[in-house]
Amino acid sequence: MELKGKIVNFLGDSITAGAGATCNENCFCSVLEKEFELKSANNYGIGGTRIARQIVASKISKMDKYFASRIEEMDENADAVVVFGGTNDFGHGDAPIGSFDDRTPDTFYGACHDLFTRLIEKFSDVPIVVVTPLHRTNEDNPRGDGDKAYNYGVLKDYVDIILEVARYYSLPVCDLFAHSGLQPKIPVINEKYYKDGLHPNDRGHAYVADKIGKFLLTL
Repeated sequence: MELKGKIVNFLGDSITAGAGATCNENCFCSVLEKEFELKSANNYGIGGTRIARQIVASKISKMDKYFASRIEEMDENADAVVVFGGTNDFGHGDAPIGSFDDRTPDTFYGACHDLFTRLIEKFSDVPIVVVTPLHRTNEDNPRGDGDKAYNYGVLKDYVDIILEVARYYSLPVCDLFAHSGLQPKIPVINEKYYKDGLHPNDRGHAYVADKIGKFLLTL
């Protein structure tokens, strides 16, 4: 698709909101808007949010705004929608994994179905792009960020579910987990592109903007 002059909605968590960047202008959404000459990159990223609805309410209320609950506030005139999440479901989410047949937002499987279905219903005439989580330094720890007293799987398990459900709805996937080239367990990559082993720094945000922008061009 041609990006110049277009409106793109970005739905996500702290990475979409710009965490790790030194200023809003260096967030990947803003960089993509400038570099690919968008009319607008509408940023609907909220730090700490997850795809699935949580069992226990967060101490910070805005973190309970799971992805699908925010669709109605998104610009209905968008020419494309990009949804980029899942890392917080792994890191500190308390919703169980569930199974493929789930259709409520109370399990990760069900929340992916619910999210993609609602996006399709509202944005049926424009591309809806799913972006998989970036690698992170603790991705192989089944306790996630360390504050979970249960084992719901490692980050790759969440990525695989996103891919499986996106495939069911035939949604295009920009698979950053598989093809970004960013693995912070490699010290030189962590130092060059990451702020803290999870959030990209300015260079990392620019890199992600380029990856997603070029993927959009292929649609």
